[in-house]
Formats: sequence, C-alpha cells, structure tokens
Amino acid sequence: MTRARGAALVLGVVLLLAGPARAEPLRILSLDQCADQYALALARPDDRLFLSPRADDSDSYMREAAAEHPRVRPTLEAALIARPDVVVRYWGGEPRLLAALGRRGVRVATIEDASDFDGVRRNVRQVAAELDRDAEGAALLEDMDTRLGRAAAAGASGSALYMTPGGFTAGDQTLVGAVMRAAGFTSAAESPWFAPISVERLLFEPPARFVLAFYERVRADWRGAGRHPALGRLMERRETVSLPGSLMGCPAWFAAEAAERLAVEGAER
Repeated sequence: MTRARGAALVLGVVLLLAGPARAEPLRILSLDQCADQYALALARPDDRLFLSPRADDSDSYMREAAAEHPRVRPTLEAALIARPDVVVRYWGGEPRLLAALGRRGVRVATIEDASDFDGVRRNVRQVAAELDRDAEGAALLEDMDTRLGRAAAAGASGSALYMTPGGFTAGDQTLVGAVMRAAGFTSAAESPWFAPISVERLLFEPPARFVLAFYERVRADWRGAGRHPALGRLMERRETVSLPGSLMGCPAWFAAEAAERLAVEGAER
C-alpha cells in the first residue's frame, strides 16, 4: 500500500466515525412576527437570529423563546448589521429592502398565505428547505398532524361563527375555515372570505355558537363591533369558545393547536 493510499484510507475511516457533516450555523433575519415563529421553530441552537420588534408580543406564539434574541427593525441598515445568510418574511420588508437583499445574494424564504393545512405544509417545507433544516420542518409537521388527528377524534360538530373584537368573521376559504372544519364545525359566515360582521343581523339571527379570537387583548379595537354590548349579552346565552390570538395570526403549523383546542372544548359543551 502506498503512503498516499494509506493516508486516504485513514481519512476515510475518520470521516466515517465522525458521521455525516452538520449544516453550518446560519445568520437568520426575520422581517415580521409570523416569520419570527418560523425562524424560532426551525433554527438550531447555534444559529444566530435577528427577530422583528413584535417577536415577544403577547400574540406571538413563540414569545418566550424570542426573549434571548435581538430584535431589529426591518430596514436595510438592520440587514447590513445582521449580515444574514437567509431572510424569512411573510408580509414584512419593503420592496427596496428585498431588492437590495437580492443584489447581495441573500436567500429570502417567503411564507405564503394559506387557506388550508396543505398550504401550511408547503410553507413549512419551503422555509425549512431554504434554511437547510428539513428535519426540524418534518418534526413541526408531525406535531401538526398529531393535533389534527386529536381534533378529528374529539367528536365536535355543528355550526359556529368566528369573530374578532374588531368585528370581522371568516368563511370556508380561509385558514380559519380550515381550522373550524378540522375541529368538526362548519362556518356560519355568509362570505367565504374575511368580512365585517353585522351586529344587527347577529342580534336578529344569532348563530348557535361563537368562536372568538384575539379577545384577550384590548388595543385600538376596544370599540370594535365585536365588543358591542348587545353582542356581549348575546354571547352570554350562547356556547362560546375563545382562542388566543397567538394561534390565529399566522399561516403556520400551530393553527392545528387551535383546531385541537376548539374541538376538545366544543365537544365538552
């Protein structure tokens, strides 16, 4: 055996014992609150994250995990400081920023709107692929499917009207509609999309039950139609399930947790 062949053999044994090479740590910049959830869930401990200013707000699903990471505004100056390998965004980032990132060769993983859980699956897989974190993405989808299975097994049924304090509802062709279907309910909304409610109509033709979201916060919508006193009295006489805004504000895997909670609470009433 020649010296070169011997060295190659030794190197091969070392690489075999070391196992497959791990992906390099990433610098990840998130441009909005929804993107924060994906970055936090898919990142590995040695990745460096730069999150949006709303990453630790009360309606952020992973707000506790966000505490240890810096928050930056979605500006070109912040991007130059962060020097990201990958940028994650849902709606955040103005066109000039995105164009500048493209000129610098920065990968941008965009979360798309989703009206069903297949759309959520595409989002998770796409962002995970851009981050080279396929195993982490698969784990999120496994958890999502487990929760959807629990929701289906709960046995809830009937119709329900989704409502926010600002006075909006959502129909079948939205992710909210998909959450309600997964929980066993049909949407009582007239429009298949997002639409404003009519307080008068609800008082004259009340739904069998309400599904409320974002009611745990009182912000600029404290005078919204969904907080009308007459509706408050109506809801006291109807079945009502409240979902935290942290589960409903992003086309992500944790929408399945909303479906599970809605199904379990709905079946108990």
